[in-house]
Amino acid sequence: MIPRHSAKTIEQMRPVGSFVGATLSELQQHATAGVTLLELDAHAHQRIREAGAESCYIDYHPSFGASPFGKVLCTSVNDAALHGLPYDYTLKDGDLLSLDFAVTLNGWVADSALTLVVGGNPTPSDTRLIDTCEKALHAGIQQARAGHRLGDISHAIGEVSRAAGYVVNTDFGGHGVGRTMHEDPSIPNDGEAARGPKLKAGMVFAIEPWLMETTADVYTDSDGWTLKSIDGSRSAHVEHTVVVTEGEPLVLTQRA
Repeated sequence: MIPRHSAKTIEQMRPVGSFVGATLSELQQHATAGVTLLELDAHAHQRIREAGAESCYIDYHPSFGASPFGKVLCTSVNDAALHGLPYDYTLKDGDLLSLDFAVTLNGWVADSALTLVVGGNPTPSDTRLIDTCEKALHAGIQQARAGHRLGDISHAIGEVSRAAGYVVNTDFGGHGVGRTMHEDPSIPNDGEAARGPKLKAGMVFAIEPWLMETTADVYTDSDGWTLKSIDGSRSAHVEHTVVVTEGEPLVLTQRA
């Protein structure tokens, strides 16, 4: 069963959404050439301590992870698509970097991700990849309305991605969020419209398209966590925590 939350509960979720969005905005500004992935993780960790929040990642140990994650931020660079485990890598101009961040604050979770090009001068292919992910995210969010079906979100994401010529991996995608980071339902990044459970106001989802330039296949890096494109192509990943409403969906993790 997909949890539903009252208007009062949604108000209680707003602070964690705002915190996650604001922290990602800070990290986006901090991610410059010469900064290491470990420094970005330390910055996020400091913000978590200051807010009295808890990381959703540091003790996270699902079946596909080699060990507890041990960090508070996913940092996926270039051909790393998802779950990038921070290490002592120094960013350089032109790196394609995805940041994924989830915390618990006052008992509620928010989860969000963004992709940027270090140095701010993306290639046309990087621009197209990021823009397509952002458009797919927006399309998915617009389907998060009461009366629609879960498959409408998946279909909207997949339709935008496929129309741009990308192939879609459906092994990892969006999910419900609430008291914990991963709740029902699973939301693949492609699917059939008008299928699946009917959406109701108060459902809360993390919607997260991710794409690789020329493949949908990944492998796990030797760190036991980082998923990389099988052919070395670059990747982008974006995500927001969204509340289903009767009208315009509510994005809890909006960034400045």
